[in-house]
Amino acid sequence: MAKHFALYPKVWGLKTTDKNIDHRRVPNLMKFFERHGEVLAISDNPSDYQSGDIVCWNLGGAITHIGILVDQKSDDGMRNLVVHNIGSGQVMEDMLFDFKVIGHYRYKK
Repeated sequence: MAKHFALYPKVWGLKTTDKNIDHRRVPNLMKFFERHGEVLAISDNPSDYQSGDIVCWNLGGAITHIGILVDQKSDDGMRNLVVHNIGSGQVMEDMLFDFKVIGHYRYKK
């Protein structure tokens, strides 16, 4: 990010990277996955999402969130569960479509 700082969002008014937080800011992560991963379509169809996919949401206002889909399914078998941390530790739950999806990525080694 330091090498390509100009490509990343400027919503925080910084002139250089902030090693304490930049790796956790969802807009920065979205730009990273756009640059180094595969950008996938956003849809309301659960079959368009698979384990290992990274999904970003808008929780309302300017609050964003990120999670990764795992190979375990929802109780109805329709959706992959999501591992995410919204502030009280990591959880795995059925929340793929609980908020507006704003990013869908696949990152390969």
